[in-house]
Amino acid sequence: MKKYLLVQQYLIWFLCGILCLLGFFTNAEGPSSLIYRCNDSTYVSSSTYATNLLDFLFSTRDDALTHTFFSSTVGNDPSDRVYGIFMCRGDVNSDVCAECASKSSQDVLNYCSNQKVVFAWYDYCFLRYSNRSFFSDSTSEGENIGGCALNVMNVTEPAKFNQALATTMNEVADRASNDTRQDLKFAVGEANFSTSQSVYSLAQCRPDISSAECSACLRSAISTLPQCCPNSRGCRVGFPSCIIWYELSQFYNISSPPSTKGKKRISKAAAVGIALSTIFSVALFVLTFVILKRRSRKRHVFETQEANNEDESLTINPESLKYSLGAIQTATNNFSINNKIGQGGFGPVYKGTLPNGQDIAVKRLSRSSGQGAEEFKNEIVVVAKLQHRNLVRLLGFCLEGGEKLLIYEFVPNKSLDYFLFDPEKQRLLDWSRRNKIIGGIARGLLYLHEDSRLRIVHRDLKAGNILLDESMNPKIADFGMAKICGVDEFEGNTNRIAGTFGYMAPEYTTSGQFSVKSDVFSFGVVILEIVTGKKNSSFYQSEDSRDLLTYAWEQWRRGTPLALLDPTLNNSCVENEVLKCIHVGLLCIEEDVDRRPMMASVVYMLSGNSVTLPTPHYPVVSLRNTSKSIHEEIESDRSDTKLLVGSVSNSSSIELQPR
Repeated sequence: MKKYLLVQQYLIWFLCGILCLLGFFTNAEGPSSLIYRCNDSTYVSSSTYATNLLDFLFSTRDDALTHTFFSSTVGNDPSDRVYGIFMCRGDVNSDVCAECASKSSQDVLNYCSNQKVVFAWYDYCFLRYSNRSFFSDSTSEGENIGGCALNVMNVTEPAKFNQALATTMNEVADRASNDTRQDLKFAVGEANFSTSQSVYSLAQCRPDISSAECSACLRSAISTLPQCCPNSRGCRVGFPSCIIWYELSQFYNISSPPSTKGKKRISKAAAVGIALSTIFSVALFVLTFVILKRRSRKRHVFETQEANNEDESLTINPESLKYSLGAIQTATNNFSINNKIGQGGFGPVYKGTLPNGQDIAVKRLSRSSGQGAEEFKNEIVVVAKLQHRNLVRLLGFCLEGGEKLLIYEFVPNKSLDYFLFDPEKQRLLDWSRRNKIIGGIARGLLYLHEDSRLRIVHRDLKAGNILLDESMNPKIADFGMAKICGVDEFEGNTNRIAGTFGYMAPEYTTSGQFSVKSDVFSFGVVILEIVTGKKNSSFYQSEDSRDLLTYAWEQWRRGTPLALLDPTLNNSCVENEVLKCIHVGLLCIEEDVDRRPMMASVVYMLSGNSVTLPTPHYPVVSLRNTSKSIHEEIESDRSDTKLLVGSVSNSSSIELQPR
């Protein structure tokens, strides 16, 4: 039986390869990683420069329908003038170009709020603006500052791969810099580095610069590859005037004029495919199609596994992430009780100090905890390559002597709930800090959902999993329950519900459906907790307001939303900001998933000064008041109740009772 399944699998993979060559499953979409840079020169939101910038950004949406590249100058006064450029990737059509223009013009302000000089490379377009003219110039200020986004996996034959990569990169750089087409300096190519694998490359420059300047920019980008992404299976390096990009799968449009090799290869593959079609049955074809589609939905673009299913944790995490047990024991004084700084649902957390003086936080998974090898591996895989100022950074791990240890950067001010729900300590959180924390959490979630190399649903966002650094900036932590979705996936299903009472979205607790909107719901709860200083899971005001969510909506409906405000804030708050946060929080906790905003919209609503918000509806009924209908296993997590449900029935409600 095993032999038969193995043969069948080989047949499926072989046919899939032919079908991919024929174009059935060609993935022409790149990963959703954003490369951007902002300088420190800022403008006031109410200034003329801000108005001119908005005029330029809004104009890009219409102009992109008819132009792949355009520059614009907005403003009469040189001191407030905005110089802007927009460019589409050389292989995309006008619809994709316009869609990218719309996205970039909306969310670039979230990444570079109130900053005058910005450039951003999206999947399909490029946006740049400044308070100084940079047109037809690649030597202006900041041209040598770039960024990169890399694949988390490495190639298996680095010597052959790097040789092929150098060949194709130099080739596309030459062709792009010498491209004579109007408004286009663009080229793609490929090179084989094994009998079955090729590396695909792309290079593009701003067409307003000279060929020599384009070549210099591309060579500079290529020279950074060994430092930025050594032996990586995919990488992008973007500068203010050019970009290079390579992958092991074809990510660009094969009908692009420069891609002549691809056309020949497809034509030959078509002939092979026609011959093979007489051998394989229709049933096998359908089976292959279904399997491939399912796998492609589950697989994110920047994490393509080898066919031999090698261990994910070992592949993604280099040796440099491994710590010895002895080193961690020394750092934590052998897990001394005096070094213990917290207790999570899966085990204690200790502070440690490495020999170089660096402070660390060590999450020690207890052997009796619910987090086993899979959850441990999951947390490493998810967090290892995430880089954002509002996410806690994973430094490494240890699997030795029966111990499972995760080593994180040390965040000195403990978690948000430590301050927020303590009558004395919550006074340290004035409104300015609370508003800053709300915005930081929102940007961290946006990165997880849309802008990281992976699309990640956290599934356990709560005040206890928001750590605060020395400046009280928030950092999202604890990714043990996170789920990785494909680049085009926003939701999934599970028969093992994991989360914390009071924060879980209704569709998740009743049917196991999780999505980025599940995190949005949790974020809405956190917003209302931050505003009120009250915990949803233990809130009780009256019979009509069974939890914090319904109480908040009742106050909103009555026109008295400021009654929600934590009394300790006194006069430190800005009324408009408070009202906006409450409004956004109510939109996030909508029972109807479709009515909840995406995090990109949430960030925009929180940062915008003149945004018209939809009217919120009555929120979901508290889980405390629904009937029990599925098996549940509850673990104590600080004063929260953590839920791990073993199976899900077809019923539509559950009841949770904290111990």
